[in-house]
Amino acid sequence: MAAKDYYEILGVSRNATDKEIKQAYRRLARKHHPDVNPGDKAAEARFKEINTAFEVLSAPEKRRKYDQFGEHWQYADQFAGWQGDFSRRSTILDFDDLFGRGDTGGTFDSLFRGFGTRTTSRRPRRGRDIDYPIEVTLEEAYHGSTRVITDMTGHRLEVKIPPGVKDGSRIKVAGKGEPSPGGGQSGDLYLVVSVRPHPIFQRKDSDIHVEVAVPLTDAVLGGEVAVPTLKGKNLALTIPPETQNGKVFRLAGQGMPRMGDTKKGDLFAKVKVVLPQKLTARERELFRQLKDSKRGEK
Repeated sequence: MAAKDYYEILGVSRNATDKEIKQAYRRLARKHHPDVNPGDKAAEARFKEINTAFEVLSAPEKRRKYDQFGEHWQYADQFAGWQGDFSRRSTILDFDDLFGRGDTGGTFDSLFRGFGTRTTSRRPRRGRDIDYPIEVTLEEAYHGSTRVITDMTGHRLEVKIPPGVKDGSRIKVAGKGEPSPGGGQSGDLYLVVSVRPHPIFQRKDSDIHVEVAVPLTDAVLGGEVAVPTLKGKNLALTIPPETQNGKVFRLAGQGMPRMGDTKKGDLFAKVKVVLPQKLTARERELFRQLKDSKRGEK
């Protein structure tokens, strides 16, 4: 049976960028994941193919070998060593002959199979690592969270998402990847995190930015406004007199946690001055007086 092309599995061209490969993998992994298709063996097999293809094409060195050697890329280093021996013996072989795509019918196929058998007998092949896409809210990224997922053996397990995860963070769950086909060590499972955009907060690394509505009277005369935080509690922010629209205040240590660190980023509150509406006749008159007084200062 002909080996499947990894580029075709992911649906990308052979000159696809790393970003295009990652995007294609995430899209297909979500579609064919066992949690989305419970009991569907075809989807499970497809999910394994997608992970295998991504494992190779997302690693520059593995991809280079795959582009050169195709399905036999794992034996590229051995081939490089044997090539020198063949050259010294003046043996002329092309790559198609070597791997069974020429008229010789696969001169060295048995050699590769024998090599693989001897290696397996000494040390069972380790199971492959698996990427598991997962989406969290910004609040979950702030506080930390848990998820119940299904691993490659069909078992359900609870995994922890630590505070401070970013978009693209990879969280290792040791030994929960693909089981070894020879009874050896299983691969690892990596949670690949996507953080959902928030309606009011903007995240920049470990800092958080938010706009705060400030009444015109408070901006002119000074006052106090409430600033929302990811903690779920508002902070009181003192607005000095004559605060300009767009002024940014820094609230130290009120931003996102940093993974593996006790420190937090900062919260930046940007003033958005709100003009009064439905003015009374008296209020309009006061604004006219203010306008006239300012005109007189020119």
